[in-house]
Amino acid sequence: MQPLTVALEPGLDVMKAPESVAQLGVRRPLLEELVLKSIHVMAPPTLVELASIMCLSYHVVDDVFRRLRSEQLTEVTGMVKNAPQIGLTSQGRSRALELLALNHYVGAAPVSLADYVEQTRRQSVRNLGVLPQDIHRAFSHLVLDELTRTKLGTALNSGASIFLYGPSGTGKTAIATAIPRVFSDNRVWIPYAVQMDGQIITVYDAHLHSKVDEPLPDDTDKRWVLCHRPTVLVGGELTFEMLELQLNPISKFYTAPVQMKANNGVLIIDDFGRQRLRPDELLNRWVVPLDRGIDFLTLAGGRKVEIPFELFVVFATNLDPAALADPAFLRRIQTKIKVGAVPPVRFHNIFRQVCEEWGMEYKRDMVDELVTIIQEIGEPLRACHPRDIVNQIRWSARYANREPVLDSDSVLAAVDAYFVSEDSDEDSSGPQAIEHN
Repeated sequence: MQPLTVALEPGLDVMKAPESVAQLGVRRPLLEELVLKSIHVMAPPTLVELASIMCLSYHVVDDVFRRLRSEQLTEVTGMVKNAPQIGLTSQGRSRALELLALNHYVGAAPVSLADYVEQTRRQSVRNLGVLPQDIHRAFSHLVLDELTRTKLGTALNSGASIFLYGPSGTGKTAIATAIPRVFSDNRVWIPYAVQMDGQIITVYDAHLHSKVDEPLPDDTDKRWVLCHRPTVLVGGELTFEMLELQLNPISKFYTAPVQMKANNGVLIIDDFGRQRLRPDELLNRWVVPLDRGIDFLTLAGGRKVEIPFELFVVFATNLDPAALADPAFLRRIQTKIKVGAVPPVRFHNIFRQVCEEWGMEYKRDMVDELVTIIQEIGEPLRACHPRDIVNQIRWSARYANREPVLDSDSVLAAVDAYFVSEDSDEDSSGPQAIEHN
């Protein structure tokens, strides 16, 4: 075996490629069907190309091909660089078309449900140990108090879930999306597809999963993709259907639900309570998964399949948690963190950081003036204000074709543009009696 060119975490074994059909853990008929469909679509591949597209070893594909050849479904049509070029007989083409009518899946061979369950449990977020230095590194770009950092570290060590709540603009989404940075150096194996009760469910999603782009040994099981721990973010677009297996009516194979794609990683439900499904529907759906770490998916025909629910769920909302969830559900979310207004000292620190990010000179007296204005209009200091005000100053400077400067005129203009005035009197000349939008 070649030496590893990518270092794996302790306990994360190299996935060795099976050398026989029996070692694959999936039914031979399913492999034969996949070979027939793949040959028909590729028209005509070599055995080497077929093994590559199916993510299997040459020996396994050759074994399946020989079986199909003996049944007069496949044949050798030539040689390409010493590799047999293969095709379908007329009988094989008819069979391939019948199979494609049932489902259009071609590509990587699936892993068995048993192998998926075992590997997902082995890679559980509950097995991770999070230390203070991990939290400080992950949230270094945010200005957080030590109590919040401690609560986040405690929640991540639980491997359970967390509820971030508080008024809008206080930084809940920024905190939620920074949580995966704690695991930024941690990798997991994610399968292209899983076989469940004879059906194929695709799991790996190139849009959601970040593949580790480093060479692996040749004898690695290529049905598994080495990825960073996944992060899945859903907001108001979340529907009940996204929590269930999704059967494409055209391709006729399943796509994994969002929680299955987020397994071994983080699932962020932003703006919880504003989804197209009612909060109680989601909460009732996930009472058992959050409590027992297992989920049940329903295949066509009503058959239930048990899969692991090994993910860290983050709920972020600006609504009252007590109005969204009953005590039984809130009990299953072990950590609740209220993210509220920031004190002036932290407001200054956030403002300084935003100015540095955009190359603007930070002026303490100007920020003091801004703090006074916001307090006079009865608004709490929110973590979003520094970035939003600086953006207003930058946009105004771009329009005037000049460098952005933090001065009294720019601050007053930004406040006037950012806040909504309750006074409709056209003679009103300042940000008095204005309300945050």
